[in-house]
Parts: sequence; C-alpha cells; structure tokens
Amino acid sequence: MIVILALSCLSTSIFKQQDQALAQQYIQTIKHRNLVIDLGNGVKTNATLTYPAVGKGPFPGVLLIQGAGAGRIDIQEIAPYLSERGFAVLQYDKRGTNGVNNTIIDTNIWGNATVNNLIHDAEKAMNVLIQQPEVDPKRVSIVGHSEGTIIAPRVAIDNSTNVKNIILMGPVARNMKKDIMLYQAVNLPLRHATQVLDKNHTGFVSIQQIANDPLPFNHMLPLYAVLTKDTKVILPTLTKEFGTSGYVSINKQLKPLLIKSYENLQH
Repeated sequence: MIVILALSCLSTSIFKQQDQALAQQYIQTIKHRNLVIDLGNGVKTNATLTYPAVGKGPFPGVLLIQGAGAGRIDIQEIAPYLSERGFAVLQYDKRGTNGVNNTIIDTNIWGNATVNNLIHDAEKAMNVLIQQPEVDPKRVSIVGHSEGTIIAPRVAIDNSTNVKNIILMGPVARNMKKDIMLYQAVNLPLRHATQVLDKNHTGFVSIQQIANDPLPFNHMLPLYAVLTKDTKVILPTLTKEFGTSGYVSINKQLKPLLIKSYENLQH
C-alpha cells in the first residue's frame, strides 16, 4: 500500500513536471498587429507588424521589402524570426495584391506599378513603421530581397536620419540606373504578361491583349503609338513587330523583343 502510494505520488509529480515543460513550449514570444497603409490616390495596402511579446520597448525596427511577384513568401518567415530576437518588423503587400495569399486583387494597379511607385510605397511603409509605439524610430534597418534590393537603398537615402542599416539579400542593384531600366523595360512587362494577361498559364498572349493594355509595353512601341493611346494604331504596329496578329510566345517572342528594346535604350 505504501509502495503504491509512493509510486502514485511520484507519477503525479512526473506528470506535473512534464505538463510544465510542455506548457513552456507554447509561451507567446511575439505579437502581431494588422495595419492598412494609405498609398495615396485611393490606393491602400495591407501590412503586418510583428514585435516581441516580452521585453521592454520601444524595439529596433525593421522594414522588409519583398522581391518580384505578388506574394510575401520570400520574406514572411523573416519577420517572426527577427521579432523573437528583439525587433519590431513591418512587412507589407505590394500595391494591388494580397501578399499573404500570393494573389493579385487589382490587375490594373499591380500590373502598371513602376519602380518609382514601389519606392513611394516602401517610403509610405517606412513612415508607418516609425510611427508605431513599439518601434524606436532612430534605430531602423531595411531588409530588401531580390527586387527589393533596388528599392531599399533609395528608401535609406531618403530616410537617413532613421535608417541605420541596410541588408540586401540576393541583390540585383549592381547599377541602379541600368537595373531600373531593365525592370521597367523587360521584367515588369514580362511579369504583367505572365501573371495578368496569360490567365490560363499557357505561355502565350494575344497581340490584341497587349494592344488593349499597352502601358507596361511602352518601351517596345514607337513614340507616336504610345502618344496616341489608340488601340487601332497600336494593334497594327504590334502586328508588324511580331509578324502576326494572333498569339505570341511570352518567352520565345515577347521576351526577345523586350530585351531588344531595352538594349536600344542603352544607346
């Protein structure tokens, strides 16, 4: 009887220790708050602030600027990692997208975004970050990934009193002027063709689709066609360029023409 009672007490003690050990695995280490950033001209975008659940703030701030595409997938794991280590981190959706779900919610706003738009949006996000009570506005770092490495240096220069560090992951900002021109003349229209115009993911777009939505493709059009903004003028111009009035391959026909137009801009 004494032995059974002793084992029962020991068992109870062991289970209590196990419960405590398991409970410690679920201690909240970070908190988050959803925000809305007003980008101006009626355009808004969603953002998420993550910050330490323990410790006394304000904490050093970090602005995450994502790479190409509509999602935050390339940066969303960085936010909790940094917040667990004492940083308040802001990540935001690109204009016209739902970055959490990696979807485009407004093809016109997203597809026509320029580098200057992206810089503008990042600076708006920076202003929101430094206004948060959990953030020390004088200790801010910017992390840019891929396409975001083009944006981060500009934002840092414009906010030099706040930004203390820049981290470039997979940098493409070797020559800012050339990189921005390459983005606007090649990468942006290719992305627009692939993710907006090619809805069925066939790898092809029609000449009519490009003529109806010419803004991302302005660099490969003659100036007179750009200025007219008239589909009846743009359509035969594109037909002549591609040698067809039907469908063209994005990679085999559209991309080479975009690269050629970019190279012509260098001369």
